[in-house]
Amino acid sequence: MKAEAERGRSLPEDCLLGSLNLVPLRWRIFFFEKLGRLLYGLDDRHRRIALRNLALAFPEKEKKEREAIARSAFTNLGRVVAEFTFIPRLSKKNVDRYISFQGLENFHRALEKGKGVLFLTAHYGNWEWMAAAFPLFSGHPTYVVFRPLENRFLDGVVQRLRTTTGNRSIPKRKAMGQILRVMKAGKTVGILLDQNMAWQEGVFVDFFGEAACTNTGMALLALKTGAAVLPAFNLRGRDGRYRVIIEPELSLIRTGDKDADVLQNTQLFTRVIERYIRNYPDHWLWVHQRWKTRPWQARRLQGV
Repeated sequence: MKAEAERGRSLPEDCLLGSLNLVPLRWRIFFFEKLGRLLYGLDDRHRRIALRNLALAFPEKEKKEREAIARSAFTNLGRVVAEFTFIPRLSKKNVDRYISFQGLENFHRALEKGKGVLFLTAHYGNWEWMAAAFPLFSGHPTYVVFRPLENRFLDGVVQRLRTTTGNRSIPKRKAMGQILRVMKAGKTVGILLDQNMAWQEGVFVDFFGEAACTNTGMALLALKTGAAVLPAFNLRGRDGRYRVIIEPELSLIRTGDKDADVLQNTQLFTRVIERYIRNYPDHWLWVHQRWKTRPWQARRLQGV
């Protein structure tokens, strides 16, 4: 009965995705890139957020250059939306037309240790395609930590897309216990570590010269389990194909002081993310309020 109910709930999602995929991918990309450029002009709130973030991150750049990066970032976001619904069409037979992987040997080497693998990544390039393509290339599904959408239908569509190629999702709320079980089984978890956190849930680290409140979960997990932390990022070429780079395992800082180690390793992870953003700034999600939580808020609320 449960299986039948699940199939019933998936029918509207299947119909929607099937209808969308009747439109050739290149047409969808063209349309949504144009829509992204249009939204740059019309969506005053998110345009201002992006430009404010860019001013913080790149004060040395001219205003026109920052505006060009912001427009390109809006275009990239449109492309991600267009490509996201194409995931059910990705397969082992055709995936290399759209994406390639560099550094898979780093993953297999880390996996052999038997303590699990943590992928360090961000909302960068097409992070959805990168995750979806990984099990098709490696033969190993990944557990991805996510924040559920408020709209149940849209959340169902998104989760169906994210699990089409074999990946599994872990809701962000109270995720630590489930991730620990996955790590104990020697599995792989992907964590996007580029989002702003409330001061109670993170630590402040340097990000583009500004204090950014960052989730400590990855550092805590890595230190507790001994899981390997591998940076994984994707770059889009001029031909539209993506190249995923899986870097060698990061050497974690272990001094025996838990709080200091968590802070320093979270800083280490954030520096990796910043490095990629500096090299390809239009690949990142500048419309997110990354520096929303400020250190003075934490001091005031803590009564310091």
